[in-house]
Amino acid sequence: MTLIVEAVGKREVEKYGIHVPRGFLVELPEGARKATEEIGGKVVIKAQVRTTGRAGQGLVGFADSPEDAARFAERMLGRIVKGFPVTQVLIEEFLDISREYFAGIITDTKEGRPLVIFSSRGGSGIEEIARDHPESVAKVHIDYTRGLRPFEARELARKTGLSGKEMVGMGAFLEKLYAAFIGVEARSLEVNPVVLTSDGRFVAADCHLTVDDYAVFRHPELDVEIARELGHPPTALEKSAYACEKDDYRGTFYFIQLESDVKKGEGWLGFHGSGGGGSMMSMDAVSDQGFKVADFCDTSGNPPASKVYRAGRIILAQSGIDGYFLSGSGVASQEQYHGARGLIKAFREEPLRIPAVIRLGGNREELAIEYLNRFCADLPVTVEAYGKDDKVTFCAERMRALIDEHTSPSDAELEAVKPLHNTDTPKLPYEFKTLTGKITFDHAKCAKCESKACIEACKPGILELNDKGAPALNISLDDAARGKCTECLACEAECFYSGETAVRIELPIPGLM
Repeated sequence: MTLIVEAVGKREVEKYGIHVPRGFLVELPEGARKATEEIGGKVVIKAQVRTTGRAGQGLVGFADSPEDAARFAERMLGRIVKGFPVTQVLIEEFLDISREYFAGIITDTKEGRPLVIFSSRGGSGIEEIARDHPESVAKVHIDYTRGLRPFEARELARKTGLSGKEMVGMGAFLEKLYAAFIGVEARSLEVNPVVLTSDGRFVAADCHLTVDDYAVFRHPELDVEIARELGHPPTALEKSAYACEKDDYRGTFYFIQLESDVKKGEGWLGFHGSGGGGSMMSMDAVSDQGFKVADFCDTSGNPPASKVYRAGRIILAQSGIDGYFLSGSGVASQEQYHGARGLIKAFREEPLRIPAVIRLGGNREELAIEYLNRFCADLPVTVEAYGKDDKVTFCAERMRALIDEHTSPSDAELEAVKPLHNTDTPKLPYEFKTLTGKITFDHAKCAKCESKACIEACKPGILELNDKGAPALNISLDDAARGKCTECLACEAECFYSGETAVRIELPIPGLM
């Protein structure tokens, strides 16, 4: 589910006729001052964070003057909440409250239809209200084909003790709330509290909205950059990772940052998992060794080497990490040597400055381990590769030992690391596009090559030697671009290992390179 901040949620429900407090979203203390002047009188200041219980965390305040509002906003902005800074605050008019209620709609996956929940008591969580005051809570499942009918909405209010104009007004509010729920394809929509003001208006004083990830693309008005359940505004690296994943159907690449303030020497790891259960077990193992994970990354479902490469580069872009730890399922069905090539390309291009422990369990893991040992032997840091028979706890212990022994490589050592790709300007370029990148052969070098290692390495068999003894496609350029070239990176890796370096594979990472 994609979490929507309060200000955007209120903006959306207002489109369906629901009253919301007059307010302004600001990013600077001076903005808070001007907003308060514009509103006039007392205001409420609320940090726009994707979490509940803000009042108890000091993330909601009140101000009687523009100066007080600016000071309060200054204290909120930049404060770290769940590992990330507050970047926006909402300045709203102070409401003259007569009574508070709770109204919410969730998608009941068991029933396969929406569930509307209403309580004549607001302000507290619905679980607490239902426990302490069950008579004040009413629920009804809604048929998608009919929607929430007026009599059903009024009946919910009546069951909790409302009557007369109050019952009718709340019924109308619930109808509008349901229309908003359907309109934005929400998974849940909660207003707590719904406020009855002294002048008789029902107002959404707060709004918690979540939207189905797979519906987000139909709702650009929600300003969602990443259709995932992030508890913070998306970071630059998360945006890069999502840009790589969203249009590449091959396997999974899931990346989120768990902490924004990652510093060297504090035991932060770049974490790279493969499969949910194995990844959780691996995170537990490194935690037991005293490490903290700066991110959660998962590449599973048999992703191409190009996707693992991009994951590696993005993880390593977290400058404060002390080590790189990859471990997931020990029985993964994906071909592990593809992932190994992706890591090798990432490690040599960065180049790797921190120790790495890689546990690749599954199909052809022995070949993956061989590749990592072969291509990482000359790196100025240690890379250890393991398979499914090596326990995760052992691998975590090795990570601890390597970091404890680690000394930072010198600039000269890093400069001596050669990337897999051809760094020269091709004299006779032959190039073609792949699904997510471009491959260039320097036929001037290829003609002199004796090993022709790229031809044997190309297991999909899309390369053959032309009449001049240089590699060329035996499929159309369009077929290569549509995915017949699987981006296994084998031609580049084996050309490098043979000493020829005639191949360059470019795999752009939006926002990173």
